[in-house]
Amino acid sequence: MLPVADDFEYEYRGCDIVYGRGCVDRLGAYLADRGLERALVVCGSNVGANDDLMEPIRDGLGDRLAGVFDGTTPDKRAESAFEVIDAMRDRDADALVGVGGGSSLDIARQASAFAADGRSLADLRTAARDGEVDSLAADRDPDDRPPVVVIPTTFAGADVSAGGSIEVLPADESPTGHPVSARGSAMPVADFADPELFETTPTSALAGSAMNGFDKGIETPYARDADPVSDATAVHGLRLLTDALPRVVGDDAGGTEASDPEAMDRAVVGSLLVQLDRKVSVVHAFGHGFARRYDIQQGAVHAAVVPHVLRYLFSKVDASRDLLATGLGIDPEGRSDEVAEAVVERLEEFRDALGAPARLRDLPETQREDLPAIAEFVVDDPPMARAPEGLDPTAEAIEAVLREAW
Repeated sequence: MLPVADDFEYEYRGCDIVYGRGCVDRLGAYLADRGLERALVVCGSNVGANDDLMEPIRDGLGDRLAGVFDGTTPDKRAESAFEVIDAMRDRDADALVGVGGGSSLDIARQASAFAADGRSLADLRTAARDGEVDSLAADRDPDDRPPVVVIPTTFAGADVSAGGSIEVLPADESPTGHPVSARGSAMPVADFADPELFETTPTSALAGSAMNGFDKGIETPYARDADPVSDATAVHGLRLLTDALPRVVGDDAGGTEASDPEAMDRAVVGSLLVQLDRKVSVVHAFGHGFARRYDIQQGAVHAAVVPHVLRYLFSKVDASRDLLATGLGIDPEGRSDEVAEAVVERLEEFRDALGAPARLRDLPETQREDLPAIAEFVVDDPPMARAPEGLDPTAEAIEAVLREAW
């Protein structure tokens, strides 16, 4: 059982990572040290109604709590970001605190980016119709953006980043017939990772996010721009997650809330580690291919496809199989011909221990006849640029992987 520190702080690309049980007690003091007076909390309705989660955050903020916006949804539409901007103005807030899963954290960060951009939602939609996607929410001086603090409560691994894209133009208004998204860069100033808050999240929600975060560790070692530093954080993160996640969200978790504090501590630290210098690649491209077509949870897609994606990679290239084996607790020494299949088998065991979907056909949103179109999306998705050296993916090869996963 790998130990972790009781608490620590670490600065990563301008983001202060604050880890420890009860660390949200320091929220108000942290904002005060930065000269910030009033923080608007941004979350979804379920999180906002969870008093066990929200009370420590309210107490930690104290008189610096300006209010709570609990209107985020998994859809991640630009309307929500602009509603957050309006709520900031109404409450005279000078900072945002995103709480919950990846959607809420992204909405908080993109609200910061759009506030700095200065254009209205109508202006942004006009730019999207004109094909000016690159100009949406253009990066500005960080000092022009309202600071964002994030407080994750799931294992999506979406906290230590500048934020994912959100939909600006829906499919029925887009010239291409597909949604148009924008992404502005708004790295949080702090990430408060408090295991006690994760323990207030139902295990079903934790399990749904687990594979998405876990696969950030799987993908980083085989990315073509991987380096020893990214390898180190990814492999150690995998070692922690492989042991801990089944204990807090799998068959051994017991009940609707995680009940193994030591395992939860290791899972939260592992989730942080696989995000540092992460290099998302082929698996995330598969997930994005489905997200372009369905309103679907990325973790579920990852769970169904990752063993088949890795078999495809291992059949073509080395794909850092020995490093992945080490991260998954497999001794690769003297097993060069067998280690690839051992990695895949261990991943399948891990997925099954989480109770995650094993086949794409188990996901009610998916349709078999859509696989060719999804393959076209996958092969052109930007993360495929990080595919391992020597891999030459084609839509036909991707479709074959999808059919194996079906």
